[in-house]
Amino acid sequence: MRLGLYLNLYGDEADRPSLEDGVEQARLAEQAGFEWVVLGERHLYRPGYHEILTSATWLAAKTDRIGIATAGIVAPLYQPVVLAEALAHLDVLSGGRLTAGFVLGYRPEEFALYGVTQAERVARFEECLEIITRLWTEDEVTYDGKFTSIHEAFLSPKPVQNPRPRIWNGGRVSAMLERTARMCDGWTTSFNELDADLPGKIAEYRSYERGEGTLGAEVIVCREGFAAKTSQEARQALEEPLRDLYDAYTGWKRTSADASRYTQGWDDIAARSIIGSPAGCAERIQHYEELGADGIILRIQPPGMPQADALKAIEAFGNL
Repeated sequence: MRLGLYLNLYGDEADRPSLEDGVEQARLAEQAGFEWVVLGERHLYRPGYHEILTSATWLAAKTDRIGIATAGIVAPLYQPVVLAEALAHLDVLSGGRLTAGFVLGYRPEEFALYGVTQAERVARFEECLEIITRLWTEDEVTYDGKFTSIHEAFLSPKPVQNPRPRIWNGGRVSAMLERTARMCDGWTTSFNELDADLPGKIAEYRSYERGEGTLGAEVIVCREGFAAKTSQEARQALEEPLRDLYDAYTGWKRTSADASRYTQGWDDIAARSIIGSPAGCAERIQHYEELGADGIILRIQPPGMPQADALKAIEAFGNL
């Protein structure tokens, strides 16, 4: 099973955010055999949050082999040509290690910050991905859309990967699954997607017709993850910082249908996570493989967890 490490890019109220911990984790994950180091995106977080594109570029420069993935960039917030060019150059600088994951976004304040009408997010998302894909794969692009018009545009250099970097899309609803099948190469689940719902959603996703030029229909399951000597030690290390993060999510996701999942107790969280002893974590990974997952992204370090604990858990997963 391919594993990805979802990096903690949050700052701390006591200090400015430092990416050096992330670099150390990425290097250890590379040594431990992880497939990807994975970055998310957030804005308007007072203690600080590292910007996704510059952080990915920095991590690419500090690592040698591990894939650099996003899960995900809030595509409706971006001018598509600028985003296509930045990601193409990231693929060049990393030697062809980029996987570009996108999401629709859900926080009204982030859309307001970028001057984007939230009701237009689906149309903007689809337009953005179409332009990115075409600029990555075509010699010249003319496009007259609702939000962007370009004439005889091209990228130089193009991405290293042939025909292009893989594209993921994250979300939960049926419309998203159809969109992912039509425009992308893989679906990244929510971290709070219930195990009981996964078989049906995986089957639904793979039932939709693939769009022309797509590169497969892989399923990447996102999960809270922590491995320690015993399940009790894992809970002791993870529960408090994870609860603090989930408390923040209840505010961020106040307009989302899944907001209630961030107020659930430990047993509910553990039931949809990979937390425990090495043997227990190995069983959980096998469980998701049997459900149809092609890869798993582990969020090991919530804000507030000591770096030493995160490093031990990364090493433990590498030894499974």
